[in-house]
Amino acid sequence: MGLFLQKTNIIRDYLEDQLEGREFWPREVWSRYAKKLSDLAKPENIDMAVQCLNELITNALHHVPDVLTYLSRLKNQSVFNFCAIPQVMAIATLAACYNNKQVFRGVVKIRKGQAVTLMMDATNIQAVKAIMYQYVEEIYQKIPSTDPSSNKTQQIIASIRTMSLPGGPMASRHHYSPIYLSCAMLLAALSWQYLSTISKAAEEYVQAGEN
Repeated sequence: MGLFLQKTNIIRDYLEDQLEGREFWPREVWSRYAKKLSDLAKPENIDMAVQCLNELITNALHHVPDVLTYLSRLKNQSVFNFCAIPQVMAIATLAACYNNKQVFRGVVKIRKGQAVTLMMDATNIQAVKAIMYQYVEEIYQKIPSTDPSSNKTQQIIASIRTMSLPGGPMASRHHYSPIYLSCAMLLAALSWQYLSTISKAAEEYVQAGEN
C-alpha cells in the first residue's frame, strides 16, 4: 500500500521535482526513452515521455491487487477509512495521469468535488473495489494500441477487474493478529500527505457551497 502511494506521488510530481532539482523516476525505465530524465519535458520528446509515463503507471498498478487484499482484512472501520481513502485517491490520480501529456507541462490533479466523493464513498471493501474498477476501466479506455506497455497494462487491468467484481477472488479470511492494525497505522502515516490534501479540499468544497 505504501509503495502504491509513493509511486503515484513520484509519477504525478515529475515536473515539480524537475524544477526543484529532484529526480525520483527510476533510471532503468526512463533511460529507455531519453538520455536524461529532464529530456522528457522537452516538447520534441513528448511521445517518448508519455510512453515512459504509461510504463511507470502500469508498474504502479501491479500493487492494486495487494492493496485490495490488505484492505479486505481490516476489521476496524476507522482504520479501514484511514487506509482506504489514500488508495482510492491514488488510483484516481493515476487514471488522470495515464497517457496525459500534461504531466510534463504542469500539474495534474483530481477535482475537489471528485476528492470529496471518494472520501465519502470509500467506507467498505465493496465500495473500494467498485472505485478501483471504475478507474482502471478509465485507464483501459485510454490505452494506445501503439504503446509499448499496452499488453502489460491490459493484463494487470484484467487482473484488477477480476478482483474488483462482486464475489471476486480474495485471499482467504482467517484470524489475523493485532500486528495487522499496527501495520495499517504505519501505512496510514505514510499516507498523511494525501489525507491532508484531501481534508483541505473537502473544507474548501464545503466553504464554497456555503458561499
